Amino acid sequence: MSFPRYKHYKDSGVQWLGQVPTTWGIRRIRHLFEIRKRIAGGEGYDVLAITQQGIKLKDTASGDGQLSADYSKYQFVQVGDFAMNHMDLLTGYVDISPIFGVTSPDYRVFAVRNREVCFDRYYLYLFQAGYRNKIFYAFGQGSSQLGRWRFPTDEFNNFDLPFPSIEEQRQIASFLDRETGNIDALVATQEALVGLLKEKRKSVISSIVRKGLNPDAPMKNSEVEWLGQVPSHWEVRRLKHLSTVISKGTTPTTVGADFTAEGIRFLKAENITSLGVTSEPEFFISPEAHAVLKRSALEDGDVLVVIAGATTGKSAVMRKELLPANTNQAVSFIRLRDVHLSSYISLWLSTDLVQKLVLLSSVQSAQPNLSMTDLGNLPVALPPDSELAKIVSVLSKEIAQFDALIKEAGEAINILQERRGALILAATTGKIDVRGLLSKEPENKAAA
Repeated sequence: MSFPRYKHYKDSGVQWLGQVPTTWGIRRIRHLFEIRKRIAGGEGYDVLAITQQGIKLKDTASGDGQLSADYSKYQFVQVGDFAMNHMDLLTGYVDISPIFGVTSPDYRVFAVRNREVCFDRYYLYLFQAGYRNKIFYAFGQGSSQLGRWRFPTDEFNNFDLPFPSIEEQRQIASFLDRETGNIDALVATQEALVGLLKEKRKSVISSIVRKGLNPDAPMKNSEVEWLGQVPSHWEVRRLKHLSTVISKGTTPTTVGADFTAEGIRFLKAENITSLGVTSEPEFFISPEAHAVLKRSALEDGDVLVVIAGATTGKSAVMRKELLPANTNQAVSFIRLRDVHLSSYISLWLSTDLVQKLVLLSSVQSAQPNLSMTDLGNLPVALPPDSELAKIVSVLSKEIAQFDALIKEAGEAINILQERRGALILAATTGKIDVRGLLSKEPENKAAA
């Protein structure tokens, strides 16, 4: 769906904003909003977290995430206040709070000065676009290498915003409520599809690597309680008996080395995905550091397993095109006696039953952590070589089909989210005129 433009524009005098409708003004944030810093001075209030999905209640009882030793030093957030993580313009966010509570004193809480000229939801769309489109980032200070880029108070207060009439602000916000709602519904549908495809993918893998390709094959007791029965001609072996090495990497800084712009690839937990070992994000160490860390130098066919953090248990097979490479202490590498087993072992580790066992075996602290001993003691239901090759071949084709569908749905989600962001920025900055569109249903919701 194409949208009309205003008839007349003028130069806003603001570089990031460009031209705006001639009837619009420009106001600095300090003229529209006031920063409020009200320290609680006591405990017992709901603690609020500012996430990229909005403001949420923080679970302070579970021990997850960063916790404060003294919540009495936190600041109040009233219902309707804006709360902003201005300490991190890369991954932070801003939202209007729907609940009363307290949040970090390092965050910025502010409110509309005059509701007769300033509609909060219009400016919320604009502030969130400032994060999504990295508009604020250009005015921030800090260290991008550390992922921190803050928005100082003076720069924030003096930041220029478009200022349409209050009625126009309301019309733009109402239009965006409708259009983003339509897009969000389409995104939710695609996300549900991705979830179903992933569940089906896991189900197919689990069924075949536990029962084989012949549903009528005679079965026997595996003598492993959680595994149950397996085909009678299969063996059950411990992973350590199939391997020559089960070890893990080391962080370069422990040997006095740092990451470099290029050199030897260094893989972390985020490089181990359900689609295989990926080169993104890229990390490198020097050849000299790689030589010092030669114990964890990876080889083609190594099965890499995440053993620490949120993705503990995820596995993939090392690809020769990514070599030479090394890894850190959050990743284990299993070097099998027979490299032809690599794909099968990785598939076996990805089954629901094994994943549940991995999590149960992990040290349950703030983050799961799987030991080399527990990893080595994992049982593997192993078919004869000829059958194993057929299983890997069949599953490779099945998985490729699922992954193609998952990728297609993921690309659709990305396109919808990009269109959502572009629509918000265009409407809030006056690049399109939505005033006459509120009573009209979109011609094509997918294109909205």
